[in-house]
This record gives sequence, C-alpha cells and structure tokens, in this order.
Amino acid sequence: MSRMTDEAEKDQEPPGPPELPDFAERVLDVIDRIPTGRVMTFGDVAEYLGEGGPRQVGRVLSLYGAAVPWWRVVRADGNLLPGHEQRALEKYHEEGTPLRERGRTGTGHLPKLDLARARWDGAFGD
Repeated sequence: MSRMTDEAEKDQEPPGPPELPDFAERVLDVIDRIPTGRVMTFGDVAEYLGEGGPRQVGRVLSLYGAAVPWWRVVRADGNLLPGHEQRALEKYHEEGTPLRERGRTGTGHLPKLDLARARWDGAFGD
C-alpha cells in the first residue's frame, strides 16, 4: 500500500453509527413513551405498532435498546428477564412498578410483575 493511500485514509472521517431501521426506530419510540412505573409486553409493543411480533421487538431491544427504558418491556408471564433480573428490579423499585411477591416456594424468590396493575395500553392519561 502506498504512503499516499495511508494518509488519505487517515483524513477520512470514521463511519458513524449504522442507520437505524424504520421498524427499530418505531419500536424504540413506543418504548420511550411508556410511562414511569408502567410496562408493556413484547407482544403489546408489536400489537401497538401493528407489525412484527414479540421476537422482533426483542431483537430490536437486544441490538438498539440500551438508550431506552428497556426494563419497561417485559415477558407476557410477568417473570423478570433472565440475566437482567437485578438491574430491572432496581428500576421497578425506583419507579414504583407494581410487583407480586413470590412465596418461599417460588424459584429464586424473585417477584413477578403485577401485569394487571402495571400494564400500559398505549393510551395517555391513565
């Protein structure tokens, strides 16, 4: 490689972050709107958008979700996300998200989300 090519490459700007796919942008916008102390399931987000499904929403969160309140998107069974239980639980306590305590016989004794009280339907003012 020539010295001229090396110098030209140094002058070039490094590539910026990849452009966010439209679907991912819409998913992240919905997640940003979920009020403090409320949650939506992965399927709720897809249904709200009218496209994709729970797995596609999960994929968007795994790739691009670090900058949004990811803990507000939850499993339909109310169990905390595997591998993120403690971080999510801290956020739920900070935000006052309704939880259901498990009895001593529950696996790991971690609470579940009280979806009947915590679930947000996408309407503002509730």
